[in-house]
Formats: sequence, C-alpha cells, structure tokens
Amino acid sequence: MKRFLGFVKKEFIHIFRDYRTLIILFGIPAVQILVFGFVVSTDIKDAGVAILDLSRDETTQKLTDKILSSGFFRKTGELLNYNDIDRIFKKGNTKAVIIFEKDLGSRLFREGTASVNIIADGSEPNVATLVSNYISAIISDFNREMNKTLLSSSPVVQPEVRMYFNPSLKSHFMFVPGVITLIMILICALMTSVTITREKEFGTMEVLLVSPLKPSQIILGKVAPYFLLSFINIITILILSWFVFGLPVRGSLILLLLETMLYIMMSLTLGILISTVSKTMQQAIFISAIGMMLPTILLSGFIFPIENMPKVYDYFSSILPPRYFIVIIKNIMIKGTGLQYVWKETLIIALMTLIFMALSIKKFSLRLQQ
Repeated sequence: MKRFLGFVKKEFIHIFRDYRTLIILFGIPAVQILVFGFVVSTDIKDAGVAILDLSRDETTQKLTDKILSSGFFRKTGELLNYNDIDRIFKKGNTKAVIIFEKDLGSRLFREGTASVNIIADGSEPNVATLVSNYISAIISDFNREMNKTLLSSSPVVQPEVRMYFNPSLKSHFMFVPGVITLIMILICALMTSVTITREKEFGTMEVLLVSPLKPSQIILGKVAPYFLLSFINIITILILSWFVFGLPVRGSLILLLLETMLYIMMSLTLGILISTVSKTMQQAIFISAIGMMLPTILLSGFIFPIENMPKVYDYFSSILPPRYFIVIIKNIMIKGTGLQYVWKETLIIALMTLIFMALSIKKFSLRLQQ
C-alpha cells in the first residue's frame, strides 16, 4: 500500500510540473464555460431597429419609446418612406424595420384596432424570429396598457410580421454561407500548414531553404496548387447550394468569386504562418482544425449574433477573418449588394492577407539565415 501511495504521489508531482497538462485540466474547462456561457445565448441585446413612422402622433411615439427603452433594441435610423427599407437592410446593422401605418392613433381610438408592420431581416432566420417575437411581446404589453384606457379586452395594436430576403425563413440561408466560410478557412489553413510541417519533419524543408528559391517564391509555390483546387471547390459548393438548396447568388457572381479568391488566399497564408510556428504535423492540425473551428462557429457571427455577446468577445472576434467574410458572402449572395456595402470587410481581409504573408516570409528568412 505504501508503494502504491508513493506511486500516486509521483504521478501528482509529474502532473503539477507539466504546465500543458494543467492547462488541459483546468484552463480549457474554465475558458469553455466562459465562452459557452456568454456566447450561446438566445437573448436579444442591442439589436438594431429602424422606424418608419407614417403617423407621427402621440400613440406611435409612446410605442416607439416603449420598444427602444426595453433594453433589447437600439435605433439605427428614422426612415422617410418605403424606399429606404431596402437600403437600410443592406447596410447590415438593422435587424428589423417597424412601420406605423398612417393615422394609427386616430384609427386606434376610432375603431379600437390598428396594425404595426414588423419587417425582419430573414438572412439570419434565428435572429429574425427572436427580434419579431420580442417586438410582438412589447406590443402585446402596450395593448394591455391601452386596454385599461379603452376598457377593451381585445388587442388594440396588431403586429404583422414579414421577413425580408428570406420570406420562408429557410435555415440554409444562414447555414450555407456560414459553412462555406468555415470549410474554406479550415481546409485551406489545414492543408497548407500540414504540408509544410510534414516537409519540416522529414527534413526536406532544409533543402528548399538552401535552394536558389527565395522565401517568397517558396511560399507562393506552396500556395498556388491549393489556391486553384480551393477555387474549384468553392465553385462546386456554390453550384450545389443553388441546385440542391435553391440558394441563388442575388448579387454579382464575379464580385463573389473575387471576394472568395481573396478569402482563399488569406486562409492559405494563414496556414503558411501556422506551419512556421508548428514543429510537428500534430501541432499544425491542432492549431488549424481545433484552434480555428470553435472560434469560427461561436465568435464569427455564423450562428450567434455578435451584438448579443459581452464587449470583450466582440474585440476578440474582430481579429477573426471569418467574421468579415460571413458579412461579405451574406450581403452578396442573399441581399444582392455590391462592393459599396462590403468594401470595409474586403479591405480588412486584404490587410490580414498581407500581414500573414509578410510574417510568413520573415520567419522563412530567419530560418534561412540560421
């Protein structure tokens, strides 16, 4: 028994001496509970809403104040006419437009009933459903208050919900763009990082480093085949999404392909950068697959709205390239927007590509000097 206890004591000592084991035992569970606890949420917070008030009377002002003071919504614009609805939705920061019909207040008191139109952005079906349900609940609470005034038991303001871009609320309008974003960064980063790390493990990378080829030429030579294959892959995915799921490209197909090429290049250069800091293929696989998958799913806005997360997660997600490509692909594919609506995200991905490329070349140059 004494020998057994001594053996157990030795194992404890080994565990506490290895910081990597301690991170796995205590660090990862703590990080996961913090991430999942705050990110995986069905609550609405600071969702953008725009108001089209055709009545502009006391009743619509009270209802507007009640909606905006609830803490769930923030006002993103005051619309003048119906033509502004498409424009404000394409900007991307508005989840719903609330339309008050003309003479709502006078009709309410004259006929005892009136309607409020809620138009939600159906490109994100889950968020659209939540936003419309929250607004409808606030209107129902407003009805109860009005019922006391009018001594009526029937609802006085009736919400009418419609979905923009995705009237049927088909879930693949959300999942197809998100899956494209996830697949591309995982496959591109994983394949390039594993390929280069394998050559480092087998010793063939040293041959390349002492060859007449420059580090930039080595990187471009590694990237070129995977760039072409990934581009063929994305065309196949777009064709499948069109014929199988009925998801067409409403915007410019050429612009979408150019944006996709930029995203593929960024993902490939990220894979190159991962290979420069990985000593083994296992490390490269862990960083590329596991290290990129969870952040992309949870913090990129793929499934869970970023505005619902604490501010610290917003800052962290801002360094994730998938966050920006999801905005681009949804705007072009589903909303049919042009470059004027996605130029900021395009510029950010282009800058990331240049940064990853420069860091990769620098690290290769350092290995060459050594």
